[in-house]
Amino acid sequence: MRTSVYKPWLFILPALAIYLTVIFIPSAYTLYLSFFSWNGVAPDKKFVGLKNYAELLWNDTVFPKALMNNLIWTLGSLTLIMGIGLMLALMLNRKLKGRILFRGLFYFPYVLSGIIVATIWVWMYNPLQGFFNHALEWLGLESWTRAWLAEPKLALYAVFLAAIWNGVGQPMVLFLAGLQTIPQDPYEAAIIDGAKPSQQFRFITLPLLRETFIIVVAITMVSSMKVYDLVYAMTGGGPAESTHVLASWMYFQTFRFANIGIGSAISMFLILITMVVIIPYVYYTTKKSHV
Repeated sequence: MRTSVYKPWLFILPALAIYLTVIFIPSAYTLYLSFFSWNGVAPDKKFVGLKNYAELLWNDTVFPKALMNNLIWTLGSLTLIMGIGLMLALMLNRKLKGRILFRGLFYFPYVLSGIIVATIWVWMYNPLQGFFNHALEWLGLESWTRAWLAEPKLALYAVFLAAIWNGVGQPMVLFLAGLQTIPQDPYEAAIIDGAKPSQQFRFITLPLLRETFIIVVAITMVSSMKVYDLVYAMTGGGPAESTHVLASWMYFQTFRFANIGIGSAISMFLILITMVVIIPYVYYTTKKSHV
């Protein structure tokens, strides 16, 4: 009898051990460090309580920019990356010649590492030899040429354009998988009733893709909150700290400026924001889908 009680825990134990080792314990230690002032080298840490958090909220001029950039990145990801992914999935779900090839072409950028993507796009944005300025000159729009990654008002959006190219393949594949599970019977009945394509999309496709949307939105939101590699490789947070996001500013504070406590506090803000957004969303949408 006692063996049967503990048996489920024996199956859970390996996953629980990995979770505790890889996620919970490092997160708890990061929370602990956020209450100290420490340069990562000194043998002693100075306890400062909530001073690191107050420093970020009231005195750090970059932290609000990084937070706003994360918000812009998240909104852009949920609208543009996810929207383009859905549009491509709808197009490539039809019986088109060469659709398998196009699926691979659109998905290919997603399998590239962020550093490779950043290197490609930095060359494309090069003011003297880059593709964009040469294309504008060829079109007779020399006045539109820019040092795209050197202007504070444009740099973040230039980096995000690279993120669209890099990331649109993932939602496309997920939406394709969802579309292929939808039976054809509702569409045939809608055609007989005289429903237009827009009405079929609104009243058949979108409701039947609810479960897929839950997954895609959650993944997109998490990915947008922890974005780092493209920003770091393309702009390093510049120019004038205008493209920093929370993850890049956390890296700079922790490893460039040796402010382990401040960097840990930023990571806790990032964890808290992600949890506040993701957990209620997944809970509400999952609960609603099972009503």
